[in-house]
Amino acid sequence: MKDGIEIRSLSLYEEMVQAEDLQRNVWSGSETDIVPAHLSMAISHNGGVVLGAFDQDKLVGYLLGFLGTDSESPDRIAMTRLKHWSHQVGVHPAYRGRGIGFELKQAQREDVLQQGIRLITWTYDPLLSLNAHLNIRRLGAVCNTYLRRAYGEMRDALNTGVESDRFQVDWWITSPRVSSRFEKARKALNMEHYLDAGAEKVNPSTLDDEGHLYPGEAIYAPEGIVALVEIPPDFHALKQFDLGVAKSWREHSREVFTSLFAAGYLVTDFLFLKGEEQPRSYYVLTHGEGKLG
Repeated sequence: MKDGIEIRSLSLYEEMVQAEDLQRNVWSGSETDIVPAHLSMAISHNGGVVLGAFDQDKLVGYLLGFLGTDSESPDRIAMTRLKHWSHQVGVHPAYRGRGIGFELKQAQREDVLQQGIRLITWTYDPLLSLNAHLNIRRLGAVCNTYLRRAYGEMRDALNTGVESDRFQVDWWITSPRVSSRFEKARKALNMEHYLDAGAEKVNPSTLDDEGHLYPGEAIYAPEGIVALVEIPPDFHALKQFDLGVAKSWREHSREVFTSLFAAGYLVTDFLFLKGEEQPRSYYVLTHGEGKLG
């Protein structure tokens, strides 16, 4: 238990109904996208992981995942290709910023390790800095898979208006890379470390006088093994400011990431820089590291 928040497995139908209500708070505006209680119940009792974060009796965080198989070697039998697919993680808006998402993922990792599975995968919007900070920086997931329009035209309030491109990340939960995050044995690298190592900014952006970030016109092919890709520090706020600029960021970042992934680069870190005037966000991509599994 941390800060009065208890993380535990959900197994009762009444708890799954609470999870439905929480989903409506997190992803409002699309009732058809809610995972129904009966399906959460089935997943929970058949090898899946359904977790809740509770403030006393109130459900304030929710995670759902289930067994799947990777598609890299479809000729191999399914039991040799098992992975865990993490479908949803959501935290009540009033409880965000308290590390609940990280605690849910940590509990998920422990449950999946007990099943003898070493890979967890999921998708997220690559333009969301907070999600990138959690998934890449804190959890140690990596990515070299870009999915264009992964979920078609989304209808919930968080995602409407911009095409649903996604990163599909690999979280190798037995790797030293990931273990060090939880053991706090790894010193986090900063921008200075990467620049000293020859990291190159491949998509210089433009910042106007009001602090709004616009994608640059030029995209440079990196010559070294480390590349830096900038994204907006707050994509949701950018959508509210100018949906057209948000759409241009989607198109721009799609071109950048698909080109770098095709050239053999892998997302390995994320930097959120709290500047005096305007925060800046950068992905770190490294060439030739494989999948770090």
